[in-house]
Amino acid sequence: MTGGAVPRHVAIIMDGNGRWAKQRGLPRAAGHKAGAEAVRKTLQAAVDAGVDILTLYAFSSENWRRSDEEIADLKGLMRYYVERELQRLCDEGVKLRLIGNYTAFGPALAAQLEAAVDRTAGNTRLTLVVALNYGSQTEIARAAASLARRVVAGEMDAAAIDEAAMEAELDTAGLPPLDLLIRTSGEVRLSNFLLWQAAYAELLFTPVLWPDFDEAAFNAALEQFAVRQRRFGGR
Repeated sequence: MTGGAVPRHVAIIMDGNGRWAKQRGLPRAAGHKAGAEAVRKTLQAAVDAGVDILTLYAFSSENWRRSDEEIADLKGLMRYYVERELQRLCDEGVKLRLIGNYTAFGPALAAQLEAAVDRTAGNTRLTLVVALNYGSQTEIARAAASLARRVVAGEMDAAAIDEAAMEAELDTAGLPPLDLLIRTSGEVRLSNFLLWQAAYAELLFTPVLWPDFDEAAFNAALEQFAVRQRRFGGR
């Protein structure tokens, strides 16, 4: 990427693995594996561009509706990716953070993910946020319930509940505002991803299927972001 403002926080809905595999007469598992390679390329592009936060929608709370076989393939791919890429994350100074209820994947995988988070905790070049078993509506409801409990307990006044109080209860607490949200595969919807956080994010929908999304595609998205005028509700 050359010139223009670099978004501090980029999020991606990684869509199109299944269609990519179908177009090639391959099983869906092959599409997910190719998608994991796209993650590696995109992460490197984000590091090189100077992005601070990259948030990836890896597994939604609705993905449990998929077949047991596909879910098993996805869990296996998560284990494989952590094993293969953990050292690369450390070498590139990438800190891993998880959002969503990843413990639903079972104690073994959860422990492996937590170990990766611990190992990268001191890295500062880029934070890779991975959304696992994540749903934004559930996140917002959980945050509201937490604030309600604090009011009932007398820990805070209801009048003190504002945007900042809500954000402090979200999974993304402490992260900078979302600047750019990308969705691949041509679909034009948010699919229950970062609904609160995307309030003033720039949205970019690309027809590129996720396994074909690479450094050039990521940099092209940053170029589009750089020429947009962000008014945040102003004229």
